[in-house]
Amino acid sequence: MKLDILAFGAHPDDIELGCGGTIIKHIDKGHKVGIIDLTSGDLGTRGTPEIRLQEAEAASDLMGLSLRENLNFSDGFFTNDNEHKIQLVKVIRKYQPDIVIANAPSDRHPDHGRASQLTIDACFLSGLEKIDTQQDVWRPKAIYHYIQFNNIIPDFVVDISEYFDKKIEVIKQYKSQFYDPNSNETDTVISSKDFFDSIEYRAKDLGRQTFCKYAEGFISHQLPKVNLLNDLK
Repeated sequence: MKLDILAFGAHPDDIELGCGGTIIKHIDKGHKVGIIDLTSGDLGTRGTPEIRLQEAEAASDLMGLSLRENLNFSDGFFTNDNEHKIQLVKVIRKYQPDIVIANAPSDRHPDHGRASQLTIDACFLSGLEKIDTQQDVWRPKAIYHYIQFNNIIPDFVVDISEYFDKKIEVIKQYKSQFYDPNSNETDTVISSKDFFDSIEYRAKDLGRQTFCKYAEGFISHQLPKVNLLNDLK
């Protein structure tokens, strides 16, 4: 299956939190979108790998993804080495995405920056003919990074005003990770009662700056190009 967009996340829920609205919008417009989770998030304070897998499946169904796979890398300890690069190269060649979306280049969680660079490297290597995986070579046309915990000034934003409510609904499928007054698990940064307020604040602030209600920001790995200045809004 060839995809229009393939999004990579170090952990289940990374993508939904960082660019869920953009994913939902593109699917609604007819694009084929898939997600690759690098780990099961098994080092996370709350939930279990089994629970998080079920939550990811629920989120995927709600978004309408074409596919979702988990590579089961070691949470917290995967490295940007040859073995991990080749695994991503095989995935990229298999699904031949025009656009790849990756973790933030740097972030509070070290897995995010490491996953970001691993994805960048694999996208380049996937286009080299002398790396033999018994697949056709493929190099995505563009790589974009979503914004995560740390505030980063984006290169551009996507208007998700019509899709913000559904983004929140999708994120809430990860019930183990967020506020639950009946939970006996240890509290985390994202399980606080007001965490969802921070999601809305960022989306509203990016929207305010770009004259829409809600937006998601992205960093472009390559220099963006437009045909005409009118293409910029």
